[in-house]
Amino acid sequence: MIDHRKLGRELDLFVSDPLAGAGLPIWLPAGAAARHAVEEYVRELERRAGYQHVYSPPLGKRELFERSGHLGYFADDMFPPMRLSADDEFVLRPALCPHHALVYRARGRSYRELPLRIAELGGMYRAERSGVLGGLSRVRAISLNDAHNFCALDQVGDEVAEILRLIREAHAALGVRPAGFRLSLRGPGQKYVGDDDQWARAEELLRGALAGVEYVEAPGDAAFYGPKIDIQIVDAGGRESTLATVQLDFDKPERFDLSYTDRDGSRRRPVMVHRSLVGSMERLFAYLIEVHQGAFPAWYAPVQLVVLPVDDGQAAAAADLARRGEAAGLRVEVDAAGSLGARVRDAARRRVPYAAVIGPREAADGRVALRLRDGRGLDPIPVDAALGLVTGVVAARSADLLPDAPDRGGPALPELGPAAGAHGG
Repeated sequence: MIDHRKLGRELDLFVSDPLAGAGLPIWLPAGAAARHAVEEYVRELERRAGYQHVYSPPLGKRELFERSGHLGYFADDMFPPMRLSADDEFVLRPALCPHHALVYRARGRSYRELPLRIAELGGMYRAERSGVLGGLSRVRAISLNDAHNFCALDQVGDEVAEILRLIREAHAALGVRPAGFRLSLRGPGQKYVGDDDQWARAEELLRGALAGVEYVEAPGDAAFYGPKIDIQIVDAGGRESTLATVQLDFDKPERFDLSYTDRDGSRRRPVMVHRSLVGSMERLFAYLIEVHQGAFPAWYAPVQLVVLPVDDGQAAAAADLARRGEAAGLRVEVDAAGSLGARVRDAARRRVPYAAVIGPREAADGRVALRLRDGRGLDPIPVDAALGLVTGVVAARSADLLPDAPDRGGPALPELGPAAGAHGG
């Protein structure tokens, strides 16, 4: 069975060290490079959709989480408070929403600002029991792609529909294959805030947003402050979990006394929509490592192009290609140690999308022979064409390693084949 923990070790993506602590993985350079590319993409997707990004601290005073309801309803999943003095106690946050409520109330708000979309990729902390921790899929330090959209009541339906559209766009680019949609509702024996009318209205709005979408209902799985839409994934072991989510919250605006001035000058409460397009970076990458078997799409592969000179005579040409690739925004390495065959195999083992082989003839002609990680190869082509191919695939965030024929432009690419690419050795 494919296991992201095993692949993570083999590909040097992350490490779990008992000295750091269980559930606190350390991202190694390769994993950090892939994660950084995904974070940049998600932030830009959100920016173009009207989100404003903020930074907030990963802890706050005890009073903040008493106000938010987390200490009353979620304390079992939180780390113990840290006491600095008798009246100065701090808590590692289990969620970002209390801080985003403070962003909203930093100044007066008008109906003209709504929907106000506040986003952050921020840290939060859950006191998970050691028995449930594993790799990246269940951790204690969580880096969450989070946002809170503050809306007027009559904007909620359209806002949720737009969030679901963004989720579909992000998942398509990343190669996420959702297993289904779930409407998580209140259940018996659980603690919830708010009154029945608020919950009924929130459930009605979410059902409306799911019109035409097949989903299942999950009583008892709602957040303590409101119902939610969960987008489910299934890992390689058949285990189901939530990746993306949309949650309605009438409670936090009351607790934090949030308001806006309406058209008629009256003071009204906004509705708070909690949403995450791709969930936490940890759970996301646990899934992506497995679903792609470590062979990420080229746009977020840790190394996108490895340059392989046949011998020392091509060192200058290899260094020049690497410089040009880096200037074009690619993540490039030069590997010159060992036999060419061993280096080609190592690039494939590391799931590097493209290997650029340069022999004496290629160096003399300003050409390069590209090999794909699946074993296919291109006959030698000009360096500019090779870089254009790779940067084009990366820019398009394509799942394929070659551009579609109609989009290539210019002369046709050479034929592909397992033995393509004479290297002039």
